[in-house]
Formats: sequence, C-alpha cells, structure tokens
Amino acid sequence: MSIELPDDTRKHLLASLKRYAEERLDIQLDDLPAALLLDYILKEIGPSIYNRAIADAQAYLVARAGDMEGVLFEMEVPYWTAAGSSGVRRGKG
Repeated sequence: MSIELPDDTRKHLLASLKRYAEERLDIQLDDLPAALLLDYILKEIGPSIYNRAIADAQAYLVARAGDMEGVLFEMEVPYWTAAGSSGVRRGKG
C-alpha cells in the first residue's frame, strides 16, 4: 500500500523537511533530495505509523462498542415505571 498525499500537504511536508534539515542537522536540502527523503519516509515508515493508527482506532471503537449498552440503554415502557407513577390511569370521570 502506498500512502498518497494531496499536493498541498506534500508541499508543506517538503518545506518542513527542508527546514528541519537546515535548522537541526545543518544540511541544506534541495527540492529533489527532500522529495526523495519524503518518498522514502512514506514508503518505509508510513505503513508502520498507519497500522498503529488503525490499531488505535480499532481499540477505541471496540472499547466504545463494548460499553454501548451502558451508554445508549433506554429503559423500556418508561411511562408505567416512572417514579411516583402507580400505573393507574387517571382521567375524568
């Protein structure tokens, strides 16, 4: 699986890589080396990050689904079981 980025995102990431290399590593990256580095990161490191994110999302959803009854439960026949209700119908008469 290849991680594809929108052009705008890719442009911002390339600028970030170039800035990081210059400020933290004292290396001046031109456009081509920065693009090659980004492609390497996306191919080599990206899938590990993606898989971890999917596993985290799945664990989150499983935990929420496991508590679905506690979170979403609605009492059935609430009219007759409401506090203070005797279940006796009162009307005119």
